[in-house]
Amino acid sequence: MSDRSEEHRSGAEEGDGGAGSSPEAGSSISDEEWAKFVQDSARGIPASAPKEPSARARMVTERLRQQEARGESPVGWRNGPSLQETQRRATRRRRLWAVIGLPVAAALAVVAMRPSLLPGDPFGAGDPEAAVSPLPAETAAPTGAPGAVDAQKPTLERPFAGSPALRWADGAAGIVVPAAAPVGTLSEAEVEKALQQSRKLLIDANLDPATLRGERPGAVLSAIEPQQKDLVSLLNAALSKPDQKHDPLSMFSRFDPRELRLVGHVVKTRGRMTFKAGEHSSVVVHADYTFVYPVTRVDGSAPAEVARTIVRRALDLEFFDPDKPNTYAFTPGRITVVRYDRDIGNSACDVYDGFLHPSFSTAGTTDEPTGGAPTGPTADPYDRSRDLADDSEKGCGVVSRT
Repeated sequence: MSDRSEEHRSGAEEGDGGAGSSPEAGSSISDEEWAKFVQDSARGIPASAPKEPSARARMVTERLRQQEARGESPVGWRNGPSLQETQRRATRRRRLWAVIGLPVAAALAVVAMRPSLLPGDPFGAGDPEAAVSPLPAETAAPTGAPGAVDAQKPTLERPFAGSPALRWADGAAGIVVPAAAPVGTLSEAEVEKALQQSRKLLIDANLDPATLRGERPGAVLSAIEPQQKDLVSLLNAALSKPDQKHDPLSMFSRFDPRELRLVGHVVKTRGRMTFKAGEHSSVVVHADYTFVYPVTRVDGSAPAEVARTIVRRALDLEFFDPDKPNTYAFTPGRITVVRYDRDIGNSACDVYDGFLHPSFSTAGTTDEPTGGAPTGPTADPYDRSRDLADDSEKGCGVVSRT
């Protein structure tokens, strides 16, 4: 490299002129070649020669230089608004919220205290059934009937309007077992199992949707002690061919699905469960519950009407100690039914087809069983202070309310 550089410098020193000189004697370039070289160079100079910047370009350059000196970065046209512009917009939004937000916050506070002011009452707070407070669980026999309530007719939207059951528990939630404790030779765990079996029997017989639709309550039948052959035979006959002596309503709540359907999915429930030692190395569970069923016709009668049937049941169920000899034959894990009473409010008298038939204020489009005229006294079906054993021989009476 150094040798070649020396050659270039020596060549320049030997010539008579600089790079722009015309060829003289001793040059190897002809006159025609030199003229062509000068012409080609002249054509290339306009495109490559530097130009003086315009006044606008100088102004933009100076502004960018000043921004760079202040530590600011120019905004790219694809980069969105600058930080300063974003902050200015946020400030405007905060000011707008200060103007609009206060009235909105005040309105929300009013709605929070009175949700029923909203159109359609989306929270249900304006519905008396949603606002009512439930009763505490029943722990002892009531001393009288529930007090009077507002005389309101039940509807499809409010099937328990005008009923004391409005404050009762929903379905199985109303069947609460007491705390178990050892009884006689049975341990606490065995008593707890007896209580849970009793609860399941009540649910399967009175709340299970299939049972209410008139289907065969297989779970209850399989839970009953098979050694109680008379009871098992009676219930099987009642379910297959009901009559006055074989009435499935003595143990089960059932409606004819061709005639009636349950309104909504809630059956109101209230009652209590207790237990005590039996006489045969056993524990006896006493259950006393009232169920309120709101139903309507399925024949399309207009306007749709809701009727309520009230069924109260009292049962004594016995569970034997599987480890103790007993004079009674029993199957471990099964339920021995000692007693079962029932009181039915608002169902046709002297109709033994195996279904409950509540009375409606208007006639339907189909032939509904009306039964015979009531012969018993007027009674309040919500009165849980009465002893069902005292009413067993009083016949089919009249209900004071439903």
